[in-house]
Amino acid sequence: MIDVRQTLRGFVLEQFLDGAAPDQLADDTSLERAQIVDSARMMELILFLEETFSLQVENEEALPENFDTIDRLVAYVERKLGRG
Repeated sequence: MIDVRQTLRGFVLEQFLDGAAPDQLADDTSLERAQIVDSARMMELILFLEETFSLQVENEEALPENFDTIDRLVAYVERKLGRG
C-alpha cells in the first residue's frame, strides 16, 4: 500500500522546494502562506494526486480545507481512498 504522507511530502519537496531536506517542511505549514503553492502549482498538485492515487478531484474540493498543508492533503486523499 502506498504511503500517502511520504508520497505527498516527497512530491512537494522535490517539485516545489527544489529537493529541500524533509525537515524544511513541517506537515502543518500552510503551503499557500509560505508561498510554496500558487494557482499553477495547485493544478500540478491536483494532477499528481489524480494520477498517483487514481482519484478524481472535484472543483469544489480544491479548497484550503483540503489542500493547504501536508496534513490536510493526507486527510483528503485518505478520505477519497476510503481510508479515513
